[in-house]
Amino acid sequence: MTLYVDASPIWDRFNEVKHDHNCDWDTFKQAYQLGQLSLSSRNQLISGAYLPQLELLPHQQDAVNQVIHDMHGRAILADEVGLGKTIEAGVILKELMVKGLVKRALILVPPSLLSQWEQELNQTFYIPARTKHRSYPWDAYDIVISSLDLAKKEPHASALTGQSFDCIIVDEAHRLKNPKTKNYQFVKQLQSTYCLLLTATPIQNSLDDIYHLMTIVRPGLLGDRRLFKQRVNDDQDKDIQSIVRQSMIRTRKKDITTQWGERHISTEQISFTEDEQHVYEELSTTNANQRLTTLTLEREFCSSREACYVSLQKQDDHHPLLSKIETLPHHAKALKTIEVIQSINQPVIVFTEYKSSQIYLQWLCQQNGIRAIPYNGDFKKSKKQWMLQLFEQHGDVLITTDAGTEGLNLQYCHHMIHYDLPWNPMRLEQRIGRIHRYGQEHDIYIYYLIMANTIEDYIWQVLYEKLNVFEGVIGELDQILSHYGLSTIEEEMTSILAESSSKAEANIKLQNMMSVIEYEQAKEGVRDETS
Repeated sequence: MTLYVDASPIWDRFNEVKHDHNCDWDTFKQAYQLGQLSLSSRNQLISGAYLPQLELLPHQQDAVNQVIHDMHGRAILADEVGLGKTIEAGVILKELMVKGLVKRALILVPPSLLSQWEQELNQTFYIPARTKHRSYPWDAYDIVISSLDLAKKEPHASALTGQSFDCIIVDEAHRLKNPKTKNYQFVKQLQSTYCLLLTATPIQNSLDDIYHLMTIVRPGLLGDRRLFKQRVNDDQDKDIQSIVRQSMIRTRKKDITTQWGERHISTEQISFTEDEQHVYEELSTTNANQRLTTLTLEREFCSSREACYVSLQKQDDHHPLLSKIETLPHHAKALKTIEVIQSINQPVIVFTEYKSSQIYLQWLCQQNGIRAIPYNGDFKKSKKQWMLQLFEQHGDVLITTDAGTEGLNLQYCHHMIHYDLPWNPMRLEQRIGRIHRYGQEHDIYIYYLIMANTIEDYIWQVLYEKLNVFEGVIGELDQILSHYGLSTIEEEMTSILAESSSKAEANIKLQNMMSVIEYEQAKEGVRDETS
């Protein structure tokens, strides 16, 4: 929303300068308004007067100030999950609009978040944003919200790259980390004065991720990619971090004092029935020479009979274990989940890794009089929105795959069950961030269901307990591994378990990896104390 003033006092002045300076009325008006701001107010945030109901947390206030006054409106907002990056972006956009610096803005978000962004911009920030409608041209909107998937396709891509925007915002910007993708190439071509990239995971696979994001917001700042990698490999991290901080803000939960309710953690170990245990042991020995395949089947069987059955059937439609799996009773973990849901007797979110398990759990909930709503990445945008609305208004349980980790605000729910355990703790934190986030006023309750004496139990002991992940105490795990030239923690663990000839060998390798992570986390703690 542009800050409009009474035009009559300045109309005469406009007529005096328009011929000499060849300027139009809108340009002159914006320049005049900025000129009327005192020198001190230019270095202050003035949008607060237009957002009296919005109370920023200290770290959010600091972030907005840094982006506006130190980063020239081009930055990566990389706060951890749930700390309010969208709020920060909304205030920054409002500030630039109130000062007359932004009139046209393009906001690119995942399809499932289109309505959420439109609602929040309009209702929280009083910014008249509209989601792109197929029957309207792009220039029909001043503030337009679109999915990146739509915008990068022709003829939309040519229409957008052929014009200039005052501001561009990209949510879930880790989708731009690969320079070979259309996502990156399209956004790189967009022209804008101001640019905000929002991501809770600025580093997913390697430090190259940061390089590519920085190339969008501050081209040339890190030099060429070869020099950047050389400086990182030469252990000049302090210099690199200093440069990155010129355009990236990352606040971690451990760094702030604001609390939005405590986390209450409950971990339940569940035993297979005797018949299930026999099948699990057979799965572990059937593909002895294909350890990666075995790992996959073990993980699937810890989730549900259905997930394992579908996978086995794809390998061999006549696999001897198929008939045994068909005769098994309800999965022990699934029955425990029903028991936990019934004891909670409040809305609860259940996360599973597999769609087959999702379908099974939904059916089992319905058999027990529980209104279960599914949510996964196969759903179209409209169906995702409908499912979320059904859950909020009528559902008892939202059963979701990890498609539900991205950007959703579900603070009205205070209970979450992790039916399957991800092998990357960062994904776990993204899940919890759906309910333990900015605006949460209640305590939240997290439940972990672990199958005893299985690969799931092993990963829990080696990875989660050792890193205190269940209490939310995690560092930049993938960034640490990247520093040593390693892949993500999930890929490294899978590789170790698949390539080790014995459990003892796997234990040694995993302990070595964990020692590296603990050492780097300890160093980070020392730096925090001395800084």
